[in-house]
Amino acid sequence: MTTMFYLFLALEAGMSALTFVLFALDKWFAKRRKRRIRERTLLLCLLLFGAPGGLLSMALFRHKTKHSSFWLTGTAGLLLQLALAWLSAGYLSDLI
Repeated sequence: MTTMFYLFLALEAGMSALTFVLFALDKWFAKRRKRRIRERTLLLCLLLFGAPGGLLSMALFRHKTKHSSFWLTGTAGLLLQLALAWLSAGYLSDLI
């Protein structure tokens, strides 16, 4: 494995944890009728390396599960992140 792969994993873990917490906070705010986290922010976090944490949080807290945009963005983000992980692991050089 390359150094790039380990940096990618660290970024993925950090953003997933942040996205998980943001979804949990938004659910907590929703229950208490407080100011919410913008959907744009949640969707952006899903796409920018936070898909595993966001999808887990959606399932665990049953939050934003009826919004197809969140499922589609989360799935697309996860597929993109898996492709980037594969490329950062050094398999790109095998293709060339």
